[in-house]
Amino acid sequence: MASLSTRKARLIEHIVSAPRGARVAAFFDLDQTLLAGFSATSFFRERLLSGRMAPREIAESLLGGLSFAAGRTGFSGFMAASTAAYRGVAESMLQEIGEEVFEKHLATQIYPEARALVEAHRQRGHTVAIVSSATRYQAEPLARDMGIRHVLCTELEVEDGVFTGRVVHPTCYGEGKAIAGRTLAAELGLDLERSYFYTDSAEDLPLLEAVGNPHPLNPDSRLAQIAKERQWPVRRFHSRGTPTLTEIARTSLVYASILPSVGVGAAAGLLNRSRREGVNVAAGLWADLATSLSGVDLRVEGEQHLWSHRPAVFIFNHQSGLDPILLFKMLRRDLTGVGKQELLFNPVFGPMFAAAGVVFIDRADTGKAIRALAPAVQALREGVSLAIAPEGTRSLTPRIGRFKKGAFHIAMQAKAPIVPVVFKNALDALPKDAMVVRPSTVEAVVLKPISTARWTQKNLDANIEKVRRKFIDVLDQ
Repeated sequence: MASLSTRKARLIEHIVSAPRGARVAAFFDLDQTLLAGFSATSFFRERLLSGRMAPREIAESLLGGLSFAAGRTGFSGFMAASTAAYRGVAESMLQEIGEEVFEKHLATQIYPEARALVEAHRQRGHTVAIVSSATRYQAEPLARDMGIRHVLCTELEVEDGVFTGRVVHPTCYGEGKAIAGRTLAAELGLDLERSYFYTDSAEDLPLLEAVGNPHPLNPDSRLAQIAKERQWPVRRFHSRGTPTLTEIARTSLVYASILPSVGVGAAAGLLNRSRREGVNVAAGLWADLATSLSGVDLRVEGEQHLWSHRPAVFIFNHQSGLDPILLFKMLRRDLTGVGKQELLFNPVFGPMFAAAGVVFIDRADTGKAIRALAPAVQALREGVSLAIAPEGTRSLTPRIGRFKKGAFHIAMQAKAPIVPVVFKNALDALPKDAMVVRPSTVEAVVLKPISTARWTQKNLDANIEKVRRKFIDVLDQ
């Protein structure tokens, strides 16, 4: 099977040669197209488990869903029955739940290929829009994260910030999607004949027929047959959702390779009477085995900056649980890091990280955390480099978060340079909270070392923001 990066390149070939300009639209369905799942399911589950659904609403929602699935009720009727219970409820409640659902469930379900498609259209200056039967409370957080400005969806009637319990007609389903697309085209002067629509469902046939470039993605059986008859290009994604047996087996081998790596490292340490040498060998060997066994191909730009100024504080955008492995694969030796205190109690990684000299901090106690960083400063002074994520925790999406000051304080105290390492797509391989590694090509950009010699407490915030902007520029955010 071709790598994810190769599949992405093939996927966007038709866009790279497309006409430029905002008159060309790219419409995207939401569920099973941008997402490997159903946003409504996650939305329902979150409301149910949080206790924000009354028993009557639960029963009505389930009965309405069954009736719709059996074909006894149309989509508008299903939505009317489902939303009647919202009467008198503040709109802000669903907005809040929508944000929670995105962060807990949907952010890590976004297909990397879908991100590539959206970005390719944005690079051509196209007008990008989500066209979904979902409500905007399901779609807007995702649209904001992906930089999609227009959201065409099923609207719930709101008066003075409160739901009336009624649905705005027509709903954005079937012919309703075509109506929404044509309405936006009239408002913005879009050329539908040159525009695109990506969807998985045959129910969206009216809008597929309204655009000049229909593109079924992960199509259901009926749409797959229609696409075959009409010779529409079909693409299927497997980078999210249920992992394959091969991917599970690969990941199992990654974990299994820890023990032999540690064993070889321990032998090297004993023979050379050097704990540091043992850590270097064990970490480097495991990084090589883990990436090879999992099918992760690491491509590094600016590799010379990894070695030009050592020791250094290597800062990176923390996207994935693979990041430590990728850093050891790049940096090879004489490296330690800073991690959350909870890692110390992990039966596998806790002892390994402790042996490597990782500094564990209590993120809940800022004062205690700052004092705990003293060993990291001392390690730098003794010639050991430091890797630290200034965002403080793993990101759910590629978006760069706020930078904390700890890494920069350490660099200033140790008089060490800062070397930014920008991971472009480590999320493709292993997003937050995932357990199975997906084969992919991960790109990393290493920027020039930044001297902290003239940094002071007075200009620290400005300098941190300059460094953060470098990450944003590389990621084109």
